[in-house]
Amino acid sequence: MSELNKRLITSFFLTITILVSFSNIIFLYVIIFLINLLVIDEFFKMIKKIHIKKISKFLTMLIVLIYMVYFSLVVIYFINQSFEVNKFKVLFLLIICISSDIGGYTFGKIIGGKKLTKISPKKTYSGLVGSLVLSVIFGYLFYISSTDLILINLNIFLFIILISILSQAGDLLISYFKRKAKVKDTGSFLPGHGGVLDRIDGILLALPIGIFIIN
Repeated sequence: MSELNKRLITSFFLTITILVSFSNIIFLYVIIFLINLLVIDEFFKMIKKIHIKKISKFLTMLIVLIYMVYFSLVVIYFINQSFEVNKFKVLFLLIICISSDIGGYTFGKIIGGKKLTKISPKKTYSGLVGSLVLSVIFGYLFYISSTDLILINLNIFLFIILISILSQAGDLLISYFKRKAKVKDTGSFLPGHGGVLDRIDGILLALPIGIFIIN
């Protein structure tokens, strides 16, 4: 099976998982817990491959562990305030992040062009533009279809662009660690995609900040 087919099949099941998790708060909590375990495991294995002092590795792992607990508590607390309403706000943020990721990958592959940074050779300026364009299109479409549920005290386009940029920043941060560890992916849990951390690196940074702004 080709990598593209693997990617498409995995994306289909990921979409189903997201939709199902937002139908039941208990299932959502379970998914968040499992994501925590997988992300921490993948990051710890990756950091062990980087040649730095043991104390630096320990501190980096500790920071990641604390951040993942913080990330989970922010999402859980926000969702728990009003599951039927706030789940749409979280979904809105996820759509922006996912659209940003797809836009960057698609535009980068089709158009190519000048590299954005040495941290991640696959990142291009065309991919940056694609990330912003697709996140604005799909983010705005979801927003206008849910205006009775999502209220943001900020220009909606500025908000979407901010979340898209934060998502890309999170992606670059993990790319930096992968480059240092000399690995292509953080894991192999998701066929065609790599590890769980590969897929949600941008979400980990953008989601808590997005929740803070919306809330």
